[in-house]
Amino acid sequence: MISFLRGTVAHVGLSTAVIDLNGAGMSVFATPQTLSHLKVGAEAKLFTSMIVREDSLTLFGFADDDEREVFDVLLSVSGVGPRLALAVLAVHEPERIRVAAHTGDGKAFTKVPGIGPKVAGRIVLELAGKLVPHGTGRGTAPAVINTVEWKPQVVAAMTSLGWSEKDAAGSIDKAMADSPELADDGNVAQILRATLRWLGQDGARAGNRVGTRG
Repeated sequence: MISFLRGTVAHVGLSTAVIDLNGAGMSVFATPQTLSHLKVGAEAKLFTSMIVREDSLTLFGFADDDEREVFDVLLSVSGVGPRLALAVLAVHEPERIRVAAHTGDGKAFTKVPGIGPKVAGRIVLELAGKLVPHGTGRGTAPAVINTVEWKPQVVAAMTSLGWSEKDAAGSIDKAMADSPELADDGNVAQILRATLRWLGQDGARAGNRVGTRG
């Protein structure tokens, strides 16, 4: 496992850089933002994540450990590979990704080339609870968000998963009737997960859907 590289920048391309480590050149994929700070001939340090495949070993480089952490968590989402995870970081800063995942903001992910509404909805669903904004611990109660603020966000996440706005809103209301404490807390990710549980993962209540899950 290679955690970071420190060496002289030998080359900077459109999507990769080469770091000279005492005569050995290591090629690293990185976002345009990270590459823009690298200067040929200057010393640089990149935090790295290694992706191992049957026929290749690929390094992805990051300006700091926070970027790498978000990258690694994005890889846990089904259907999201390293190139797509890097594309997310190219569009959004790590903290913006944390906020989007924590609040169920699927539209933020649709701004990334290659990510449509269904994939964005899956990202929000699978990242719920895995990424939280800095300063919001997993054991810390989230700030209260009133219904006017959180309900449109949950509806948007559900429509990206295939429900109509009308059916999504109705399902949220019924789910929150069973879990009023979640409605009071206003945590978008938790409300989304509770509503999906209420609908039934086995499809028992899926007759209200207007599409299929991606």
